[in-house]
Amino acid sequence: MDMSPACSMHMLWNTQIIDTCVVFPSWHIRSNAGFVLSFFIILGLGVLYEWLRLASRKVDQRIATHIVSKRGKDKVVSAAVDGEHPSQEGEDGEDGMLTTRPRWAIKAPGAGTPLSPTARIIRASLYASTVFLSFFLMLVFMTYNAYLILAVVVGAGLGHYIFGSHMDTDSVLGGSGGDAKGMACH
Repeated sequence: MDMSPACSMHMLWNTQIIDTCVVFPSWHIRSNAGFVLSFFIILGLGVLYEWLRLASRKVDQRIATHIVSKRGKDKVVSAAVDGEHPSQEGEDGEDGMLTTRPRWAIKAPGAGTPLSPTARIIRASLYASTVFLSFFLMLVFMTYNAYLILAVVVGAGLGHYIFGSHMDTDSVLGGSGGDAKGMACH
């Protein structure tokens, strides 16, 4: 019979340090030093979560910039160059040939712009990583350990301070709220 200390499972708010297990039985805190290390690892995961959110937004901005710049290269010749009156309606229902979208990119309202497989893989990977980390931090929160909860919250706050140094005032004032999602599970 094994007499080694077991993981303590609490379903109520607690401040127990020794014998706390974090998500896995193998992450068993057996000492104060182990607890301090765990605290800083969890704090770092909170910061990483905020970095992943920023990285996702930056990747989306780069992809959007690339698509817009590509549209400029693929732009259909304007109606004025073809000698048509700019107000004439084209075959595809667009106003003349003045559209900035190439004909192949014309889409149903709200359908968005199709992305390349590479862009979709990158976006999906960042999204999946963010979802995984958010659920992992939620499980840390569900230890109900006040100190580990504090590590999650301080990590998120520190990450937001580090990576949230700029604000898109137009989107905030325009009602879209910028990126006010916060530390949601996903």
